[in-house]
This record gives sequence, C-alpha cells and structure tokens, in this order.
Amino acid sequence: MEQKPTRARIVDAARDLMGTLGLARTTTKEIARAAGCSEAALYKHFDSKEQLFLTVLTERLPRLGGLLETLADDPGDRTVEENLTEIARRAALFYEQTFPIAASLYAEPRLKARHDAGMRELGAGPHKPIEGLTAYLAAEQHRGRIGPDADPRAAAALLLGACVQRAFAYGTTPEGEPPQSPDAFAEAIARTLMRGLS
Repeated sequence: MEQKPTRARIVDAARDLMGTLGLARTTTKEIARAAGCSEAALYKHFDSKEQLFLTVLTERLPRLGGLLETLADDPGDRTVEENLTEIARRAALFYEQTFPIAASLYAEPRLKARHDAGMRELGAGPHKPIEGLTAYLAAEQHRGRIGPDADPRAAAALLLGACVQRAFAYGTTPEGEPPQSPDAFAEAIARTLMRGLS
C-alpha cells in the first residue's frame, strides 16, 4: 500500500492528536513523530502550530467557511430557512469536533494569548464564522428575503452560539449527548430563528 504524502500524514496526525490531547498539549514534535517524519519536515509544510490547526479545521473537519462565502454571493434556489438549516447542521458538527481540540487553550492563558496572536496574524479565528453568517444574512436582507428590521449580526451570534452550546452542554446528562440529532437540531434552530428574521 502506498504511503500518503508527508503533508497529508502531518495533517492527519495533527487532527488525531489535537482531538485526543487538545491543542494546548499537542506539540509539533509529537505530530511529526505520529506522522512518521522529522519536525523539520513538518516546518517545511507549516510555519506554525496555529497554521497547522487552521489546516486541520479547513481540511479535516466539516466545512463551514466556504459554505458561508458561497451563500453570501449566491443563495441558490433554497429558502433562507433551508440555507440556515444547512449552516446550523454543519456548524453543529464543526463545533462538536473543534470544541475538544480548542478547549484546552482556555486552561493556559499564556498559551491562549500566543495562539490568539497567531490567529490574528493569519487573519483567522472563531469570529470568522460569525462575520460570514452576518454577511450572508445581510445579503438576504438586501434581497428582501428577511425583514428590514432584523439584526444580521445578532441572528448570526444566536445561531452559531446555539451550535457551540450544543457541542459542550450535554456531556454530563444521563445520556451523555445532545437530546436531538444534528439534523433535528439544525431544523429547529433555523425554524425558530426565521420567526425573528421574518
């Protein structure tokens, strides 16, 4: 069986280690070892752990940013509610997988500050989906498909905030998981939000 290219092995190893150890505890040395390459080889492909983290987010987890950019330009034939349902479904899955990776940063303030600075340098961060969804909703408002008094930024924060909340709120329940499937959750969130946007 042919071995994957080095870059792909690095990204896979980073996803696996970050998902089990958390971003704060995962080192580039461990990632390189798991990928079967040297740390120097890792740095030939990625400038920093933050850049590698962004690559994991964009290449190995459910895509969110691309969908938001596409919808802002062209919502297609779907209704706003259908688009919001798809956004909420992907966001719920995205945050479910990223929350365990990023949560460890909050336990180490200096590391989080360094990570935040790295994200700013790369023009990235958790605010980007809010900005993307705000742009999409503003475009729909301009098209007349949501009410003129609706607040696109508040609506974006509500939808994405609910998705983040779903990612961590249910681990201590008897079932240990959210009460709804991602699809049922997304439909309910979109339907409820549409009442405020109409």
